[in-house]
Amino acid sequence: MDVQNIKQRFGIIGNSSLLHRAIDIAMQVASTDLTVLITGESGTGKEVFPQIIHHLSPRKHGNYIAVNCGAIPEGTIDSELFGHEKGSFTGAHEARKGYFEVANGGTIFLDEVAELPLSTQVRLLRVLEVGEFMKVGSSKVIKTDVRVVVATNVDIPEAIEKGTFRQDLFYRLNTVPVYIPPLRERKDDIHLLFRKFAADFAEKYRMPPLRLSDEAIHILRNYYWPGNVRQLKNITEQISIIEKEKLINADTLRNYLPQASRPALPILYRQEKDEHFSERDLLYKVLFDMKKDITELKKIVIDLLEKNPDDVAMKKTKALLVKHVSDDSINLINPENEELKIVHSAQPVPEEEKIHPSEIIEESLSLQDKEKEMIRKALEKHNGKRKDAAGELGISERTLYRKIKEYNIR
Repeated sequence: MDVQNIKQRFGIIGNSSLLHRAIDIAMQVASTDLTVLITGESGTGKEVFPQIIHHLSPRKHGNYIAVNCGAIPEGTIDSELFGHEKGSFTGAHEARKGYFEVANGGTIFLDEVAELPLSTQVRLLRVLEVGEFMKVGSSKVIKTDVRVVVATNVDIPEAIEKGTFRQDLFYRLNTVPVYIPPLRERKDDIHLLFRKFAADFAEKYRMPPLRLSDEAIHILRNYYWPGNVRQLKNITEQISIIEKEKLINADTLRNYLPQASRPALPILYRQEKDEHFSERDLLYKVLFDMKKDITELKKIVIDLLEKNPDDVAMKKTKALLVKHVSDDSINLINPENEELKIVHSAQPVPEEEKIHPSEIIEESLSLQDKEKEMIRKALEKHNGKRKDAAGELGISERTLYRKIKEYNIR
């Protein structure tokens, strides 16, 4: 049986090479018992391919069971898949066989497999590896011989990173991957599908079939189709019922296409959620906060220096700090010769104002002591009231609180 016969038998419309490739892989793997992982966006028709695999396999006379994992509540999914014993939980009035037991000798299709809870994923992994499982509430091991085909529209590697899908299960399921292309990757098939759906609905509702103008066909082909074949079929049915004029022009078609004016451009980036900050963003935030606090500290120190105008060391330090505050200079110490350099766009520092590294270290220590002393005096003056002390010092209460903790001021 070739690809064309398969398409006719299962009602597949399209001539895309990607679609033919997916059908060809399904045909080749059907005669084996390998696990197949079918991936593709929602609405692409993934549910057809497990049927192809089953009906072309030696298991075609066995049971074929399709299970939508996303539609079963988490509390009952284990019971549905593996069965349960009588009295194993509230409401279990009698024993029940699960899908894996019923499908023994046949094929089970697990749609939306990424929706399975982690505990159920462990059970599924054991079935795939050794063909064994236990019913809920039972300690008896049951053997099963079942072919497993799964499908998902979720990016499983991303789900693995988030911790919602087991990596070992992914490797076990991904024995043979089958990719179903979205409509925007098979543009030549879009008008074919539209005509097929229009003819079906014309027969169903006993009305003339829809036709599209050339401009409408162009819009149809270039629309993004986030819902893929399912969306195209739904829109075709809407137009068939609502529009009395069966020749559909571009303006009429646009009324049925959400955001039809949006260009079908590739997505260049994905916006991160607010709770996920990159290391770079976090570093920028820290640096900005540090810069703000340092600027406040420099202003405090300059005020202190102005109270000691006759001190030569204070004059040198003040000159250096004023340059920092006014034009955002940056101090750099060369690790090779340990000479201090002042980097800024203004005039060079006069020779008499240059400071050697040893002087900077000494002054830095003395400034730190003076800062502690001034904070302590401000607190004593205002009887320990931090808000008033911060106002006296000209800094925020938050900065004062941090300095109190840093200097361990009692």
